[in-house]
Amino acid sequence: MTEPVTEFFTGHGGTRLALHRMGAGRPVVLLHGLFSSAQVNWIKFGTAAQLTAAGFECLMPDLRVHGQSEAPHDPAAYPADVLALDAEALIAHLNLTDYDLVGFSLGARTAARSVIRGMRPRRLVLAGMGLEGLAGWAKRQDFFVDVIDRFGTIRPGDPAYVSQQFLKTMNVDRVAARLLLGSMEDTAPAALAAITMPTLVLCGDKDDDNGSADNLAAALLHASRATVPGTHMSSVTVPEMGRELVAFLH
Repeated sequence: MTEPVTEFFTGHGGTRLALHRMGAGRPVVLLHGLFSSAQVNWIKFGTAAQLTAAGFECLMPDLRVHGQSEAPHDPAAYPADVLALDAEALIAHLNLTDYDLVGFSLGARTAARSVIRGMRPRRLVLAGMGLEGLAGWAKRQDFFVDVIDRFGTIRPGDPAYVSQQFLKTMNVDRVAARLLLGSMEDTAPAALAAITMPTLVLCGDKDDDNGSADNLAAALLHASRATVPGTHMSSVTVPEMGRELVAFLH
């Protein structure tokens, strides 16, 4: 297996962001989920290895406040859609003109927002995402703000407990994470008309954390649906995730 190589690039406003590269071939940009990292989302469980074996170069940034990327405490570092702005900075840094774009959960939201802003990948994958996760993001955002505000006091049985433990495991900077959450806005279903490329909506069979994947696929012009085993947390750990990505991107 090709080992990932880590480098750094400058995101929006000068923030230093990590990029993990793996493989050679057709470029595919993979955006991880909230409080996760490229290592956990794509590398650890073999998804990137499946893609590289199929002839892709995996380009896997750590989003700001995540992984090895900077987590500034200055509110000015978090303008609206800052993650999409960072994605645009990555595409410009790599001078990409022909590539695919994959996002999981927060990464899917970032990918959708990036395309709405004008990014044009050949193919798009929105994984771990439903229509309500885009159009009703404010409710999801409030959930995570509550996790941060009650961090360390949430007990087993509370719906927020698993998120608290994941936040703890990933050693996320909670001050920066709270600022980042405030940079995200709802996406009106009508805005999805800007997503015109072939799109795969991919979700775990027990994952409804971000709403209905079927509703999201129905709202897109050229969407197909695929399902893998698992919940929102476990679906990124199964080999079926990589298989579905390879099949669609080929």
